[in-house]
Amino acid sequence: MENSPHLENARWRKSSYSGSTGGDCVEVADGFPGTVPVRDSKNVSGAVLIVGLDAWRAFVDGLR
Repeated sequence: MENSPHLENARWRKSSYSGSTGGDCVEVADGFPGTVPVRDSKNVSGAVLIVGLDAWRAFVDGLR
């Protein structure tokens, strides 16, 4: 059984709060119901963390 979404054609985006210098940023991919794929923008071929939607919302709410 496979638990991870297929990410080959994922459309990644950075936060609008990210600077243009390419520093410490994460990217997320939309279109994966119930989950949020997250990766390091400096290492796009590296590991992807798959976060549950509720956990992602709690994380983002905690940043506000």
